[in-house]
Amino acid sequence: MGGSSPRGRSAPPPCGALLWALWLLALAASACPAGCRCAARSGVLVQCAARGLRRVPPDLPADAVVLLLSSNRITSIARESFAALGRLRELDLSHNAIESVEAGAFGGLAGSLRLLDLSHNRLGAVPQDAFARLSARVRLAHNPWHCGCSLQEALSGLRLDADTADDVRCATAAREEHAGGAVVRLLDSGANFCNFHHKTTDVAMFVVLFCWFSSVAAYVGFYIRRNQEDARRHVEYLKSLPSSAHIGKGEDTASSVF
Repeated sequence: MGGSSPRGRSAPPPCGALLWALWLLALAASACPAGCRCAARSGVLVQCAARGLRRVPPDLPADAVVLLLSSNRITSIARESFAALGRLRELDLSHNAIESVEAGAFGGLAGSLRLLDLSHNRLGAVPQDAFARLSARVRLAHNPWHCGCSLQEALSGLRLDADTADDVRCATAAREEHAGGAVVRLLDSGANFCNFHHKTTDVAMFVVLFCWFSSVAAYVGFYIRRNQEDARRHVEYLKSLPSSAHIGKGEDTASSVF
């Protein structure tokens, strides 16, 4: 009678409701991209292989540790496509139609990634810093690589997968004798793709300078010849004038007559 009624006080939320809310938050953080399958296995494994994808899905779960994107129709990898995947250890992009990789495409993965598979694509070249700071094993086999200076610099310090390294070959090359060769073996034998590039640049510079000096020399020669011609005409003009001695003699003759 004298006590306060419990009806006016709100009851604390049940423990089950709190757990349900936390579960929903965790599910939202690990939302699976449309058309893919996700499974928890010491982290999230995201299975997006052979899904007909034309680009990297934008809504990948931040706690993904394995991302399988092989056998799709992806043609390019944009800058920071995987920047939010700070726990990713394995990234499989093999058997796509990738022709270009932007600088910084794998930014954010340097500290976690252990395997990157770009084999069986259409890559002919990549930016010099495409794999900067990556410590992962990288598979680049079965791509139509052009063996030039940019490829050599991109491979500098890279951990190529030992099992597939011999299949990274020059489809084309700055020097014809390198075409068809295994990139690693060529570089190990002392080949320098950049050396030929520098020689070509030096020859081009020499040709430009030679043309410039030739133009200057031709102009100077023309200028001298023109001045010589003007001088010759001036001398001939002076010679055509009556001499001062002849004029003086004529004046003396005239004075004697008068």
